[in-house]
Amino acid sequence: MELNMFMQHFINALGLGSLYGLIAIGYTMVYGILRLINFAHGDIFMLGAYFVFFATIQYKLPWALGLIIAVAGATLCGLLVDRIAYRPLRDAPRISALISAIGVSFFIENISIVIFSGMPRPVVQPPALMRAFSLGGVRLVPLGIMVPVISFVLVGALLWMVYRTKPGLAMRSISHDIETTRLMGVSVDRIIALTFAIGSALAAVAGVMWALRYPRVEPLMGIMPGFKAFIAAVFGGIGSIPGAMLGGISLGFVEIMSVAFFPDLSGFRDAFAFILLIAILLIKPTGLMGEKLEDKI
Repeated sequence: MELNMFMQHFINALGLGSLYGLIAIGYTMVYGILRLINFAHGDIFMLGAYFVFFATIQYKLPWALGLIIAVAGATLCGLLVDRIAYRPLRDAPRISALISAIGVSFFIENISIVIFSGMPRPVVQPPALMRAFSLGGVRLVPLGIMVPVISFVLVGALLWMVYRTKPGLAMRSISHDIETTRLMGVSVDRIIALTFAIGSALAAVAGVMWALRYPRVEPLMGIMPGFKAFIAAVFGGIGSIPGAMLGGISLGFVEIMSVAFFPDLSGFRDAFAFILLIAILLIKPTGLMGEKLEDKI
């Protein structure tokens, strides 16, 4: 494979992987605190894409304002999911919360079909982000560079918040012992709500960039990226924020490079993600950067 072609695939893989990583962070943050897989997270990603579609295409608002509306709307939806579906089950058996998560996911998908219709809708890409230019023989577009840069900046800001602020300290404390943290006077429900808000906001940003990269939206668009982001979180070590991003980027490279080197297997592109999940569970169940966590039954 020529160097220029390899670099082209490298940039594509980095962009796709960083999107998976942004979505995976929502899974890993909620699991790290509640030991819960929020299966509705992929649907929050979908709602973020729809919010920016309606803001920019239907109501002709500027893209910057559309992004703000998408992040705010998805964050509100994430908070509602926590408040209605998860908070009443804090002290219930974990299987109850898991069933609730699956139910919320199906509800959001079906209510979206009713409200938005099941017809895919095109997203108009801003010309400034799609104006191609050549760099050393590699064809680039500004969007392809912006996606990983924005993703890494957001992850860096999140890590700063988690390790340098009091809410971040509370999050880490809850992840180790929720009852002791509550006894120390921390408002556990507020910190958990903040966790859902941050994860939902990142999913919304990923949804907006996904809609720009693959310019169409539909009610079920969050299912497969959600599954793959969950795989990325497990691969990187669920509960670890850097691990989620590392897992997402790794998955992006597996998908893009496998098709690049073995084009005859392009029809099995999605299967590679699940093969990766099986392999990591067999070899290192805690993931690349995960630590063994004790479940309380």
